[in-house]
Amino acid sequence: MSSGIDNQSELLGSRLEAARELAFVGREEEVAVFRAALFGGGASVLYVHGPGGIGKSALLRRLGHEAVVAGRPVSVVDGRTLEPSPAAFGAEAGPALEEAGAVLLVDNFERVQGLEGWLRERFLPRVPVGALVVIAGQYPPDMRWQADPGWAGALEVLALRDLPAADAQALLDSCGVPAEMREPLLAFAGGHPLALLLGAAVAVKDGRACRRWVPDQDVVATLLDQLVGELPSAAHQHALEICAHAHMTTEALLRAALPQEAARLFRWLRRLPFVESSSLGLFPHDVVRELLEADLRWRDPEGYAVMHDRIYAYLAEKVRTAGEADVLGAVAALLYLHRDNGALTDFDRCRDEGEFQEELFRPEDVGALVRVATAAEGTASAHRAAFWAGRQPEAFRLYRRTETGELVGFSAWLRLEKLDEQEVAADPVVAAAWAHARATTPLRAGEHLAVSRFWVLPQYCGDSPVLDLIQWRMIGNCLRTERMAWSYIAIRRPNHAWVQHLERYGMHLIPGPPQVDDDAHTLFVHDWRAVPAQAWLERMNRLLLHGSADGPGAAAAELAVLSQAQFAEAVRGALRQLSRPSALAASPLTRTRLIADRAGQDPGTALGDLLRRAIDGLREDPRSVKFHRALSVTFLHGTPTQELAAEQLGLPFTTYRRHLTAGVERVCADLWHRELYGADTS
Repeated sequence: MSSGIDNQSELLGSRLEAARELAFVGREEEVAVFRAALFGGGASVLYVHGPGGIGKSALLRRLGHEAVVAGRPVSVVDGRTLEPSPAAFGAEAGPALEEAGAVLLVDNFERVQGLEGWLRERFLPRVPVGALVVIAGQYPPDMRWQADPGWAGALEVLALRDLPAADAQALLDSCGVPAEMREPLLAFAGGHPLALLLGAAVAVKDGRACRRWVPDQDVVATLLDQLVGELPSAAHQHALEICAHAHMTTEALLRAALPQEAARLFRWLRRLPFVESSSLGLFPHDVVRELLEADLRWRDPEGYAVMHDRIYAYLAEKVRTAGEADVLGAVAALLYLHRDNGALTDFDRCRDEGEFQEELFRPEDVGALVRVATAAEGTASAHRAAFWAGRQPEAFRLYRRTETGELVGFSAWLRLEKLDEQEVAADPVVAAAWAHARATTPLRAGEHLAVSRFWVLPQYCGDSPVLDLIQWRMIGNCLRTERMAWSYIAIRRPNHAWVQHLERYGMHLIPGPPQVDDDAHTLFVHDWRAVPAQAWLERMNRLLLHGSADGPGAAAAELAVLSQAQFAEAVRGALRQLSRPSALAASPLTRTRLIADRAGQDPGTALGDLLRRAIDGLREDPRSVKFHRALSVTFLHGTPTQELAAEQLGLPFTTYRRHLTAGVERVCADLWHRELYGADTS
């Protein structure tokens, strides 16, 4: 009977090995390096490293098979079952190297990583010439291997990455995944082998194709156990979740979202095998990012929202305060939080320094501008581009391919406080924007409007990194520019995705598109007085978290945009109602920037407080004390009639009236200044 059991065991083992061989795909380069070493043309020690689930164990099995086929004796040491001591390692691995031409495979080395120095200095130097050692673990080798000249030709380091697209498809072939289910599965797992295999098993069992395949919580938990494992503390868990949520994590960002021990936790993050570094900061493997995001959203939605709000606030402030050279990166980092909510940018193509670069416009670039604009939109549009480059050269940016320096596009952010007849005649797009502003709510003193124009070579007009840069520049201008009333974006034949995207983000279509060269341009507009930058950001953030800008806790309605005359009349009316908070609540002033800057207070109460402080402020100037006295007696003390107020002040009625009128004008002027420039200006 025992013999029958042994035969069944051998048969099962053979079937398991055969199935694993069939499921193994790719890794041609790594196998080629091993073969070279196996036949004496390469290193004596191969060090394979990569994050959990990337296929290190599967690769070692294939390498072992290659060695057996070549007639070499093969031994395997598994760090999971080995005591982490030199004695234990030497006892298990030492005898395996006594045979001529032996091959030693060490798997899960991260479990005994503390032996790395001893292995390098004591054990491996005693390995016979002709033997071959392959070490596989999650962490890259210590830099001291590369710093030692003795290991220069003896060590080969192989970083195991995701499978290329063709190999990932082949892996799904081996799992029998139907063609219609592959795209969403690949969108989640990319080329990560373990994620592909687990996802394929669940997707095949589920049997339903969908646009975006989302792993269930069992798959999430299994993958997190395999890829991330146990974490040292809740603070480490939180730091990793922040790293997964942000596009790139710097120590400053981590400090903003997790103030305690940010420096120590950042150092810990950068050493994780599934976290990589770039010039912009740290980022996790895509699958780890997706899993951590899905897990936290499911496990602690309130904690997820708190973490997101802190990161969003930090990145929004970075956009406002970044130096000119850093604006595009700051906007991209903010938009990354919208990656699953309609953002047009493909962030896989802009993880580090991009394929294209933005540069300042110089006078000698006019000829190139004309060539690009002609190719993009025709001769008439090129003439208009040259016209504006002569008028506002500082408004223009150019975009070059980084590798070759090829010029592929221009953008302009035209700033207009007034428009002369020549400018109206020169450009129907700008003329249409100006006419719309004048017909709706004209510019007030010190305000301007902006018109965004761009000319891009036809091959880059679809979704491309060039348009990403232009989009980031436009958003940066909108969030950083002071005293801008309107912004207009002119797009020639926008596709449906662009229209949806801009309207979703508060840029509204203007009917009656202007014609250029018999070609219609669509104009999108936003009134930054009605929805200022901070309110716009709050709306976008709410849209991101909740899928809607409305509902409980939503930002206030659009602000009222009053002319100076309308504003002054509203102030006079509010002064007369100062003793009646309920009447003040109906004042149009409660829907202006004055009160929007005082969020959290009842609008009527806030307006009353503001008016009282404006009156009290007149006492600070000796020349206006008499105005203060007239306003105080009339509006603060509730004197029934102006005649009685004059009598209480001991003034002739005409003098009192003159002081009162001048005082009201001063309050109107002070509050108008606040309305235009904000409360922090003098």
